[in-house]
Amino acid sequence: MRGFLVSSLASSIGVTCAAALVLPLAPPAVAASPSGANSGAGPAPTAVRQAAQDPAALPGSTRSLPLAPLARDRAIGPAVPEQGLSRDHVRPFSLVGVVWNDPDVTLHGRVQVRTRAVGTGTWSGWQDLQTHNDDGADPDAAERASGHVRGSTAPLWVGDSDGVDVHVRAESKRRTDDTARGTRTVTAFTPLPAGLRLELVDPGPQTASRAVPPPARRGIEADARGDRGLLAESAESLTASAADAELAPLGATEIPALGRAATQREQRALRGAKLTEIQRANPYIGPRPRIITRRGWGADESLRERGFVYTKKVKAAFVHHTASGNGYRCSQAASVIRGIYRYHVRSMGWRDIGYNFLVDKCGNIYEGRAGGVAKPVLGAHTLGFNTNSMGIAVLGTFGSAKPPAAALKAIARLTAWKLGLYGANPRGKTYLKSGGGNLYRKGKNVRLNVISGHRDGFATECPGRQLYRKLGTARTTAARYQGR
Repeated sequence: MRGFLVSSLASSIGVTCAAALVLPLAPPAVAASPSGANSGAGPAPTAVRQAAQDPAALPGSTRSLPLAPLARDRAIGPAVPEQGLSRDHVRPFSLVGVVWNDPDVTLHGRVQVRTRAVGTGTWSGWQDLQTHNDDGADPDAAERASGHVRGSTAPLWVGDSDGVDVHVRAESKRRTDDTARGTRTVTAFTPLPAGLRLELVDPGPQTASRAVPPPARRGIEADARGDRGLLAESAESLTASAADAELAPLGATEIPALGRAATQREQRALRGAKLTEIQRANPYIGPRPRIITRRGWGADESLRERGFVYTKKVKAAFVHHTASGNGYRCSQAASVIRGIYRYHVRSMGWRDIGYNFLVDKCGNIYEGRAGGVAKPVLGAHTLGFNTNSMGIAVLGTFGSAKPPAAALKAIARLTAWKLGLYGANPRGKTYLKSGGGNLYRKGKNVRLNVISGHRDGFATECPGRQLYRKLGTARTTAARYQGR
């Protein structure tokens, strides 16, 4: 039976991918919902259950543990809303975060974790999780209204760990009340969000050869949805790869770099008569940088929702930091991205990873949300301004730490190329219509830098003070790469 199903799938994939190979660079009509109407893929083949799969070979997992109120000696002071969890022995994980039921509720308080390293048994010091995770889909996006989205902290990369303590403490506020006996000071506490849970994410094996096994041999993950297994994963993996088929062979782990002249020739060949008059008159485009594909960093395509959703163009790029800490090695970057991907989808309830691209501290560029690196894929990165923009996240936290020069160069190279595809000047200004947020009302046309920081469209610390102050340099460098 299995042989028959695999044979049937191979035939259906052949048709799907053959069609995908001739997709134009320009996107199809904008999707009304993330249902997959624009993916070009046919119906998903019947999935098969791999119940006897060896857990050691599974490509990662997520464990979600409810937090419980913490007891406190009332003699010490007023009762403080506190929740937590302590586990001396858990299944190994590398990334942690805390989620809650309502995505519109903000956690006003402090979230701290400490973890125990695998092998040594050494406990880390207490580390803070960023409680305001400000990335997100637009308020009226189908992704936002799916009913699966949760509130969350930013995720934190902690490395291979098998023990964890988490402590959530509500924020206190002092107020002065006038009473019959005079003035008194009262301490009040903001309620903690309902449904607090600790998310322990295992991103799976770190090596590409194990993280990205051949599709025909792929089994389901430890917590896969329903019966999505070997066959469904194979079809989705090839469909994701086919979205970049004009730039690299099907199944490629990277899209190679091109010089500026070769990049211009490629775009003329791909777009042909579809070039706009502006692009014909001003063919400013930077050389295409090397981009590690989703297959290259080991994306488990069975996690995300099927199909791709596009906007009309890319008028601006928003730069972010992941706020996941700087304690990773560049050899671990793919694991960090797989952890963030799993956290965005499994823990936060998004359809895919939120960012369109990610950059590590060594300057490597990674494909983010599926749909094609050259296409205007709708992301979930800057709430209110995801339409006609792209999100680039640098792996790390850059409030006080300076971003590496290699990462800044990668931002400039990526924006020079991608913005150049759509005729945008990295040093210029553009207008985007707000979808609603905490800075601009819905429907307002906002004038922004073509390369902006997350905080330009949303009241947030992202991308961190040190990275934000370097964006002027990135704009100048990107424009130079474009030949301006």
